[in-house]
Amino acid sequence: MTSSKAFSRPGFTSRVVPVIVITDVSQAVPLAQALLEGGIDVMEITLRHPAGLPAIEAIARAVPRMHVGAGTVRQPEDIVRVAAAGAQFALSPGISDALVQAAIDAQLPFVPGVMTPAEVLSAQSHGFSLVKLFPAEQAGGLGMVKALAGPFADMQLCPTGGISSDNMQSYLRQPNVAMVGGSWLTPADALAAADWPRVTRLAAQAVSLST
Repeated sequence: MTSSKAFSRPGFTSRVVPVIVITDVSQAVPLAQALLEGGIDVMEITLRHPAGLPAIEAIARAVPRMHVGAGTVRQPEDIVRVAAAGAQFALSPGISDALVQAAIDAQLPFVPGVMTPAEVLSAQSHGFSLVKLFPAEQAGGLGMVKALAGPFADMQLCPTGGISSDNMQSYLRQPNVAMVGGSWLTPADALAAADWPRVTRLAAQAVSLST
């Protein structure tokens, strides 16, 4: 018997999801604490760098208030690895039957990526009501978001890719947008310099713009 937990929405409250490439595991815990201090209780650590998985594990262990998820999940074995590391949810740039089944088997909340109406339909047929529109700006931006609201009014989107402090409010005003994802909250130079007050300021700004 399969579980519907893989289709559930992750339990964080922030409507802005920082998308982060961590290259040094020592950055993970202070980064999570800086985001929390700014009012953001979620972070997506991508698997684009080998440090991503141990960073997830470090945050899950040391910062329990942070909802840490894994991004750039592409293979079923990625689901197994991030679940074992303590990820509370996973996101993918796309969708496949194998990924969906792996998420069900792991009972891990999963947000698949879509770019076209056909992919939204596929996600819906698998039981998902929340999907990641990626890359959002290249997929048509606000025009695509509004167009999808017609035939898929019951689907919620997390646009990611090209989202910034300049356009996030326009996305969040759309009734079919649950949240947005972006990398502007955690600039690479701020991470390299361990400039956690800057991250906290950016997080607080994003929270103020999203409410």
